[in-house]
Amino acid sequence: MSESRFTRRSLIAGVGVTALAAPVLAQQAGRLIDLGLPGGPSLRPLEPAFPGKGEMIVHRIRPPVLETPMSAFREGTITPNDRMFVRWNWPFPTEIKASEHRVAVGGAVKRAVSLTLDEVAAAGEHVSVVAVNQCAGNGRGLSQPRVTGGQWGNGAMGCAKWTGVRLRDVLAKAGGTAPWAKRVRFAGLDVPLTDGAPQFIKSLPMDMAMRDDVLVAWAMNDEPLPILHGFPLRIVVPGWFSTYWVKMLATIEVIDDDEDPSHYMADTYRFPAAPVQPGDKGFPTVPITAMPPRSFITSHADGDTVALGRPLVLEGIAFGGDAALERVDLVGQGWEIPCTLGPEDHGPYAFRRWSVELPQVAGDFEQVGVRARNVNGAVQPDIFVWNPSGYARNVIERITLRAR
Repeated sequence: MSESRFTRRSLIAGVGVTALAAPVLAQQAGRLIDLGLPGGPSLRPLEPAFPGKGEMIVHRIRPPVLETPMSAFREGTITPNDRMFVRWNWPFPTEIKASEHRVAVGGAVKRAVSLTLDEVAAAGEHVSVVAVNQCAGNGRGLSQPRVTGGQWGNGAMGCAKWTGVRLRDVLAKAGGTAPWAKRVRFAGLDVPLTDGAPQFIKSLPMDMAMRDDVLVAWAMNDEPLPILHGFPLRIVVPGWFSTYWVKMLATIEVIDDDEDPSHYMADTYRFPAAPVQPGDKGFPTVPITAMPPRSFITSHADGDTVALGRPLVLEGIAFGGDAALERVDLVGQGWEIPCTLGPEDHGPYAFRRWSVELPQVAGDFEQVGVRARNVNGAVQPDIFVWNPSGYARNVIERITLRAR
């Protein structure tokens, strides 16, 4: 990131007061999309329109939960800000004065500090990383049998360029962490709806928090963070699910607990430590952390018609999760064909385009999909390992194409 674009001064002066206007009702009523959820209901509205957003799938208005239509992933590897999915657990301020915002850094540090945005920006080198931001429940609505929670299709994800300073450099502004420190915990400006409900708090183990690419970010695709995506600051944890990417960052606390007892660490965003069956209870769980590899066909949708006897080009996106993508294969019933990875490579945590050309369509393609493998050997399974929250779905996603 060039210093001319995001200087310490422009971080404050360039945004001033950022506010979110109320959603604008679409002119055309009743626009719906079918997500094909096997447990139903599958229809979702494409309205109302939200400020700064293109066409999005609206799961909830307050606090907003918006899904990216799969058609938005058909070109390129960077998801535009106006098409990135939105997920908030609790309501958040709709107006923020950047000049008044502070980030409190405390706990097991040498000295507690309260940092302005200018001071955060001056904490260290400005760093950019391109990384997939994906909800842990992405694809949950496709689980069979149906599970509880927001019934996402596969559009609770996106890939963007994130710019900020390293979290470890912000911690250094507090004199560094104590030798006995175990975790770094974060909270934002969003607040629970009811008294006694848990605040959204997440934490990272110390070794993860100190990584080169874990950021306190203020920019998304070379623009200030939109308020729907956490203005003025958010945590960025490449390779891990977005539950750790705390938005509207307000506090950073260094703690000496091996395990964080807060609700969103100890009680939720967890899945079984070993495979379970529907109806099982009392099993041990572990926190959702790193993302597995995933891939999608984006050039065609389920049920599309292709030309019989003609060549066919299939295209899509893939990513390696917490490691670089190694390969993508087109897979069918008893066959597989290696795909070509596109030349645009934004790094190990980013989307990558893939393509494959079939010389002739001889008939219908029943349940064809793509399978991604990362450099650590993690590969998408053919059958989804079911869990009661539908977390970390990475099964091969299949479609059927009809030849005519």
